[in-house]
Amino acid sequence: MASAPPVLNSRPTAGNASAQTQRYTSALAAVTTLFFLWGFITCLNDILIPYLKAIFQLSFAQANLINLCFFGAYFLMSIPSGKLVARLGYKKGMLLGFVVAAIGAFLFYPAAAQRAYGLFLGALFVLASGITLLQVAANPYVAILGPSESASSRLTLTQAFNSLGTTIAPLLGSALILSRLPKLDSTADAASIDISAVQMPYLIIGGALLLISLILSRINLPAIEHAAEDSEVTGDHRTSAWQYRHLILGVVGIFAYVGAEVAIGSHIASYVALPDVLSLDPVAAGNKVAFYWGAAMVGRFAGAYLLNKFAPTKLLALNAVGAVVLVLISINTTGAVAMWSLLAVGLMNSLMYPTIFTLAMAGLGRHTEEGSGLLCTAIVGGALVPMLFGFIADHSSLRLALLLPVICYAYIMWYGLRGSHRSVA
Repeated sequence: MASAPPVLNSRPTAGNASAQTQRYTSALAAVTTLFFLWGFITCLNDILIPYLKAIFQLSFAQANLINLCFFGAYFLMSIPSGKLVARLGYKKGMLLGFVVAAIGAFLFYPAAAQRAYGLFLGALFVLASGITLLQVAANPYVAILGPSESASSRLTLTQAFNSLGTTIAPLLGSALILSRLPKLDSTADAASIDISAVQMPYLIIGGALLLISLILSRINLPAIEHAAEDSEVTGDHRTSAWQYRHLILGVVGIFAYVGAEVAIGSHIASYVALPDVLSLDPVAAGNKVAFYWGAAMVGRFAGAYLLNKFAPTKLLALNAVGAVVLVLISINTTGAVAMWSLLAVGLMNSLMYPTIFTLAMAGLGRHTEEGSGLLCTAIVGGALVPMLFGFIADHSSLRLALLLPVICYAYIMWYGLRGSHRSVA
């Protein structure tokens, strides 16, 4: 039997049960659209990198400033976003996030017109700042929008649509952007590239963000009140989210998860192209990446059911163990076994983010928004862990570098079994 799930110490405003359930469903459907959209935008960076690299004749290090700017926004803006959401509320926080992200998307047009890489990076930072605010507001809102016992399940379901966005983005981005990228023989060829290929998609994204913001503003989202007075009942008089041990350990867990997931996903194409794996050509190798992200999507849809049946802590630990085993199998095998075992890690990743997030947020009460900001800050692991992964690969091999995600998954297993337990204040 599953153990009792964490209580988030929040409650909806008064209303009859059937009416509240209907409002929960409408609100969840509305918020789910933004999960899809920011998954799409995030994964579109993988298409943007080779495109801008060609236009500006960048080195790999210079091109990777795109990921650094995008994930760096999480590090710099998450805590301020948490304070802003605490002041404005969840709905206004999400609406503002949509507007900021739309402004960032629209800034791609003048950046492309000027052919200025610095302007592209600035536009990307603004876009990512808006996405950060959306995440800080939406993740805890989904977690507390309904019964606490199904919090992990709800967040997993919305994350599944995030994965749907990450699966579609590379296909659509390749068709709209990379298909218009010619083979380059000189700097003169780069100057002739049709820049509208990147202008129009981001104008459409900006318009979609504003449209969803308008629709969301017309939806009567249920207001959420934190049970602040519960501190007198529970004896919990902590004055800051930093004082919750399970939250801080969860921040490390999010850092480890995002870092491991991005590090593996970013190097799958290079890994399957190795002579002792399958020696695939770049196009064939790139197509295999879709299996990794697609597996995460399938796992999240299935996980929305499993998390209602089994203890989230045990499922998290089990998935982490599965990831460790699969990576070790890949390291120690060759050919198709090495490839498919690594791609299957995507399935193990599927439940990690929503489960770590809800376990870390459990019992924060009035510190929920601050805690969400701290957790979103940890997404910077997607910038730092892959950099260390690349350093190890450059100085040894891709196989040895895969031991770094193993360490990350080992920590996540420990967090599920021990670190997520709430201490008494």
